[in-house]
Amino acid sequence: MTIRLVLTFIYNISLLFLSAVSPHIVAADRPNVLFIAIDDLNSCLGRMDGEFPIGTPNLDALADRGVLFTNAHCAAPACNPSRASVMTGVAPAKSGVYLNSQDWRENSILIARTTLPQSFRDNGYKTLGGGKLYHASTLSENACTGLIDARPWDEYFPSKTRQLVKEVVPDQIPTNGSKQFYRGYFDWAALDIEPEEMGDAKVVDWAEQQLSKEHDAPLFLAVGLYRPHIPWYTPRKYFDMHPLEEIVLPEVVEDDLDDVPVAGLAMRKQGWHQWLTNNGKWKEAVQGYAASVSFADDMVGRLIAALDDGPNADNTIIVLWSDHGYHLGQKEHWEKFALWEQTTRVPLIVAVPGDFQVGEICRQPASLLDIYPTLNELCATDKVEGLDGVSLVSLLKDPKQKTKRSVVCTHGMNNHAVRSVDWRYIRYADGSEELYNQQTDAKNFYNLANSPEYDSVKRDLSVWLPTDNAVPEPTKTWHKKSRTQNQ
Repeated sequence: MTIRLVLTFIYNISLLFLSAVSPHIVAADRPNVLFIAIDDLNSCLGRMDGEFPIGTPNLDALADRGVLFTNAHCAAPACNPSRASVMTGVAPAKSGVYLNSQDWRENSILIARTTLPQSFRDNGYKTLGGGKLYHASTLSENACTGLIDARPWDEYFPSKTRQLVKEVVPDQIPTNGSKQFYRGYFDWAALDIEPEEMGDAKVVDWAEQQLSKEHDAPLFLAVGLYRPHIPWYTPRKYFDMHPLEEIVLPEVVEDDLDDVPVAGLAMRKQGWHQWLTNNGKWKEAVQGYAASVSFADDMVGRLIAALDDGPNADNTIIVLWSDHGYHLGQKEHWEKFALWEQTTRVPLIVAVPGDFQVGEICRQPASLLDIYPTLNELCATDKVEGLDGVSLVSLLKDPKQKTKRSVVCTHGMNNHAVRSVDWRYIRYADGSEELYNQQTDAKNFYNLANSPEYDSVKRDLSVWLPTDNAVPEPTKTWHKKSRTQNQ
């Protein structure tokens, strides 16, 4: 009897030991993940056929080693709701997080969610994060802090309470005289500094160190780049790559706004555009954006080179995305905060080692909400229920397949854009509509919503609209001087 009890005790202890270490045993065979977030990057990549191409050799090289989703869209055209949706897998219309001023960490629906980095940590991964992964404003009292969620990270750079590195700025700002816009930070300047002095470069330097060494568990490494977010203060070398005389402005149509409903017009930053055109600075602003894109492209190149030179090159999934697109004067609008193609369309690149496509383009609609379920499947982590996106794994294996899917982008309660392969349908909270044929009118010049011949198209796209839009919850403003709707 005594021997039997001893054996039973040993057996139970063994089970306890195995249950404690088994996540790491299983995790040891799982791929690493390099998760790259870029702020305000629009469809300027060479292979995206965007209307304002900028030379992005490193981003293009990354696309060549995976699948580039050229019809990918954000879930919300604002930093906080977009990033909150990526991290939680919950669409804005379900969570009620629509604006930058809302603290998603207090939301009753999201507070109990297992976030993307937490799901990796729960499955034995080492979670390292750095730079801008959550919403933050360099204009707030809590500059560089923002809505960071420290809980799921084993380590965060520069710290778990501070996600941005202080930037180098000119001695006098604004440099272009636009003090009335973005509190002086709708600004640009060529700085006589080395790229290594930029905040993003310091984040990348930290990430390079992580990529250069072995880790005691599979790695989830998330790197957030702040540029090309404004202000476009960038080393002079990047401005020199885009001479002012070679800048080509986005195409405009004189009566473009005549068929846009009042709800759509209300989302524009028309004052910004008027100031730029009246002061002859439109080309300068586009040059500033292009310079910051080139800087960000260099940072991506450094990250990929560090991965390739390190010990994990053959077993690392790379996911690169931008939180939303960016207007550069189209429809007399700047930044994001709208529901047109230039605002919602984003770069999304997924490169997976093994039996997956390389150098392919997928033109099927995709959402940034799809990142979470895709990584969930690729890394065989415990399945998280209630994700609003879908896994893109089948498209990574066969990018040419037809999904017959549409995706939704939301800006404020009951304002939605539905994007299919061929169409963009916008319905605002007041019931007004826009409809664009993306095959013949990629720049959204001609609103077809009021033409009866397209009623059937609108009906087909309407089925994708959220039917139960969550009401925004009262929340403490995340910093006192909140003008985050415009940040």
